Amino acid sequence: MGWWQIGTDTLAGSGFLLSPLAETVASLKTLHTGVPGHPGERAWLGRHLPAYRERLAAEPLDALLVRAAIGPTWNADFLTPTPLGDRERSFEEEVEAVRATGPAEAVDQLAVAIGGPVPEPLRSARDLPERLAAVLGWVWRETVLPEWARRRRVLEADVVARTALLSRGGWAAALDELCPGRMRWLGDGRLQVNTRDYPPRSVDRGRLLLVPVTPATGWVSWEGTERYAIVYACSGVLADTAGTAVPEALGALLGTARAGVLVRLGSPLSTSQLVALTGQGLGSVGRHLRVLLDAGLVRRGRAGRSVLYEWTEAGSVLVAAQGDPRPGAPRDGGRLTAP
Repeated sequence: MGWWQIGTDTLAGSGFLLSPLAETVASLKTLHTGVPGHPGERAWLGRHLPAYRERLAAEPLDALLVRAAIGPTWNADFLTPTPLGDRERSFEEEVEAVRATGPAEAVDQLAVAIGGPVPEPLRSARDLPERLAAVLGWVWRETVLPEWARRRRVLEADVVARTALLSRGGWAAALDELCPGRMRWLGDGRLQVNTRDYPPRSVDRGRLLLVPVTPATGWVSWEGTERYAIVYACSGVLADTAGTAVPEALGALLGTARAGVLVRLGSPLSTSQLVALTGQGLGSVGRHLRVLLDAGLVRRGRAGRSVLYEWTEAGSVLVAAQGDPRPGAPRDGGRLTAP
């Protein structure tokens, strides 16, 4: 398995970062497979997959390049440059790192991603970095930018949830939950980053960046000994932005918007997470929560600096009686500390 030996100074300097380029690369990977990672992606793929395939059909070299860059076990490094990390940058700023790759270096990186010789006409092309940047620019403009404001709310909500987990359980708990089944804290400063047979890497200097994306994919990258990044998929409840169905009877009883807040509180969520999930404004979500609190259907508690809400027993019973649309949703609370 591949694991990193992470020093205490690196952990101390770690932090979350939003990256429009990482979100775009993750979206490109979804378009490449043509398979939605969660129900919320089905409609998005339906809207954009035909145009994406049409674009690649018009540029066969681009199609070859994408297939080579998204390798079976490794991405070409110039597809997934490590963010700088000092501040959030725009897509246009970030994609310059793709363009800055030398043509010969790009071919070498494709060979690693493919796991063998790079075929013609890719091997002799001199504009591969510019071509890949153009493909990413198309994916950003046509498929991500139109809904970036919504995606950004989802990403920010995920960071809130991860930060709360970090405050409760430390880095071991936070890192364990990033990529379940693939990433886990092994103890003694060791972090398993994937299940493949790669040699260990010492990460005892520099900064570790944790970068959420909404598509159900992820990867790791690094730039020398200065920066390391773990790109991970948002938790399912956030990433599936198609939304939880509101039972018709519950909507009639409470109002559809208020019921939409209630049905999502089977596990603790913050106000900002509810804004991201429901698409309602912050003021509206706050008013609905006050009514639900006063009615005894939800409780609130604090996790670090975050205030989280979840069902009370009465809220759980009410949602269950209407037919909770989520299989296996919790029926009991008790995880929050009363304020």
